[in-house]
Amino acid sequence: MAETGEFSAFVRAHSTVLLRSAYLLTGDRASAEDLVQDTFLRLFPHWSRVMAADVPLAYVRRSLMNNFLNNRRRGGHEVLVADLPERGFDPDLAGPLSDRELVRGLLASLPAKQRAVLVLRFYSGLSDAEIAADLGCRQGTVRSIVSRSLAMLRTETEHLARPRDISPTNGNLR
Repeated sequence: MAETGEFSAFVRAHSTVLLRSAYLLTGDRASAEDLVQDTFLRLFPHWSRVMAADVPLAYVRRSLMNNFLNNRRRGGHEVLVADLPERGFDPDLAGPLSDRELVRGLLASLPAKQRAVLVLRFYSGLSDAEIAADLGCRQGTVRSIVSRSLAMLRTETEHLARPRDISPTNGNLR
């Protein structure tokens, strides 16, 4: 019974930060909520092991990242539909909103592991050693992934910033 109380207290204290990380990984609120919930469901039967860890939040965060990466490898749980639903908002209402949309789109263009490393580094503020421990790889691998990911994002943002080639017909078909 005490273990259930510890679990509830942990979920209340840390679910917001885990949800934000999951949102940055998935790019979708519902998917982020599912990822966090699935992670907690998987960890609950072993909660005493989580609480015995040096840093329980790091243990849960690593489980969240592994859950995300494993779901991506398996193809995820996305359902494809023939007609896309209409969006409930205009994504370009203001500068900050469009910046968030740009960052979300750029993150979504990266492979899952690169996205996970960038979220851990720049959102969660973890060091190379902490990221390596969370993802089960070497610190040099983390630095390499960060470097490649940022290079890809730079290339993509430069591509977006380039003026489009306009034909002499001003875009009108002849």
